[in-house]
Amino acid sequence: MPYVDANGIRLYVEDRGQGSALVLLHGTGTSGRVWDAQLADLSRDHRIVAVDSRGCGRSDRPVVGNTIAGNTADVLAVIDALDLDRPVVVGSSVGAVFAIEAALAAPGRIGGIISIDGPGYWPAVALGDKLVEVAAATDRAAQFAEWVPTWYSPAASPELVASTLRQILESSEHVDELFADGASYDPRERIRELDVPVLFLHGALDASIPCEVSRVLAGLAPQGTFRLIEGAGHMPHQERPEAVNEAVREAVSRLAAPQLVV
Repeated sequence: MPYVDANGIRLYVEDRGQGSALVLLHGTGTSGRVWDAQLADLSRDHRIVAVDSRGCGRSDRPVVGNTIAGNTADVLAVIDALDLDRPVVVGSSVGAVFAIEAALAAPGRIGGIISIDGPGYWPAVALGDKLVEVAAATDRAAQFAEWVPTWYSPAASPELVASTLRQILESSEHVDELFADGASYDPRERIRELDVPVLFLHGALDASIPCEVSRVLAGLAPQGTFRLIEGAGHMPHQERPEAVNEAVREAVSRLAAPQLVV
């Protein structure tokens, strides 16, 4: 089933493997292709569902609904359409926001969250202003050509950066609405209500979102933990896939472990 009907549009999904389910959500403007290393590895012992968000990759490109709320509703629609039983939702960048919001909106339908360099909140006004600037850019190609290389560490290959930029420029310009929507996002009070385990992974060299954001959110979430991924920028699942895959496997194993009754 390469496509799922969700809230009046079709979303492309890669659905591989068997076992406990993981739903993978990419960041703004990219696509499920950023999860290639996770699809290849983790699908050996898990069911992996990588979603192309609305306006991105091979999914439909509606003019409306390109917001945090719209994408959150899409995530829940995919979980329902595929009859997934309390999957772990893994989100990169704004995909982590969708994961957190889905768990807050639908308690009991999600088994856990893994946030990878999720924004959570913007600790400096300049960072929030950058999102508004990108959303309002008249020369979209030039704006992203300048910004995307900063998502990666200096050691990242030029091919990796070029692939990311190409995906974004091929996405719908309407997805840029997410940058303006996310500029004021701040779940620090509400995240205390999460009733699922949350692992916050963060690239040590992320120049877009400081590591302190994930540390703070991990401390606020009732079942939050934090783990740093050395040698990676904003996209550690691409730069350090082995380290990220190991962390994901460990987190899912802990969720599956029987709880002792005392």
